[in-house]
Amino acid sequence: MKEIKAVIRPNKLAALRDALMAMPGFPGMTVTKVEGCSAPVRHVSARVKIRDELTDYTSKVRVEIVAPDEVAESLFNCITEVARTGHYGDGLVWVCDVERAAFVFKTTPGTDA
Repeated sequence: MKEIKAVIRPNKLAALRDALMAMPGFPGMTVTKVEGCSAPVRHVSARVKIRDELTDYTSKVRVEIVAPDEVAESLFNCITEVARTGHYGDGLVWVCDVERAAFVFKTTPGTDA
């Protein structure tokens, strides 16, 4: 299993949800409102100070999906295509291995099933 995580622009969430829900094998997602900032740019103009860049947090949305290996790549590609505007600050998408996962309502205490 894989966990696909993405931090995207909030205005892209509705389009992403529609695109993901139309995909075969889409397992569902968790969405959280987040704020953050990127690293300071190398060439800072005279008007912008590094301290201002580091404290100027931008609202984003974090999407988390746990999915079978066979659909993880297509989910990753869908997110990167739908969330892209071509501008700095579009976000970040990454994939991690999931060693173990279980639906809480289906799990019997003391077992993995």
